[in-house]
Amino acid sequence: MYSERASHAEGVVVWTRTAPERDDGPLYPVLPDGCMDLLWTGGRLSVAGPDTHAFAPKLTKSGGGGFADVVGVRFAPGVAPALLGVPAHELRDQRVELADLWPGPEAREIAERVATATDPAAVLETVALRRVAVTGPPDPLLRAVVDGLDAGHSVASVADSVGLGPRGLHRRSLDAFGYGPKTLARVLRLQRALALVRASVPYAEAAVAAGCADQAHLARETRDLTGLTLGAYEALAKKETPQPSGSSTTA
Repeated sequence: MYSERASHAEGVVVWTRTAPERDDGPLYPVLPDGCMDLLWTGGRLSVAGPDTHAFAPKLTKSGGGGFADVVGVRFAPGVAPALLGVPAHELRDQRVELADLWPGPEAREIAERVATATDPAAVLETVALRRVAVTGPPDPLLRAVVDGLDAGHSVASVADSVGLGPRGLHRRSLDAFGYGPKTLARVLRLQRALALVRASVPYAEAAVAAGCADQAHLARETRDLTGLTLGAYEALAKKETPQPSGSSTTA
């Protein structure tokens, strides 16, 4: 079961995925959404970079012999790189140990606190809040880029609205989101469409409302980015609540 709550930090969501009692087959795929996550699972701290395609999670054994819960903080598009100190494109389509990004003693100290905490999610949130205190709130320019693209505006118009040329926007996007603005726009459009599909909006209506040309266009985008047909995605969504980006039970 998946649950989440808003954090005190802007652009951060704290979430938990309770492990099933037994392995009932493939878990719900992690779909691209432009986000990044700091994860705790099976005694490991890791970071999930921005995905360009669906990621297939797997169950991890806990120390007690069962399956491990997953706890994480999800960072909205553009938020994590400043907090983690690494450009998003270096983590694209990857799951890496936090110790590979931060000094080993610091990562180990955090892992020890999480491992002994009664509320591991609160410890991870505290880590995020402390980093925000150092780096400051998210860059409003990046927020404007995400909002513009998510509203369906063209890359050229978004670049103009934030005072950047196309090349400048592309460079900023690679560092902030892990890929260029066209890819981010595509990912956000698919997320809008799939949210409508989960709400039982007919495929053709969902496609047009989200900004696709037609149902066939949405079907192609769904296959390209998730590896699923629209029908297969809808069937999975009815079985299990979609999980956030990077919420894999393996890193």
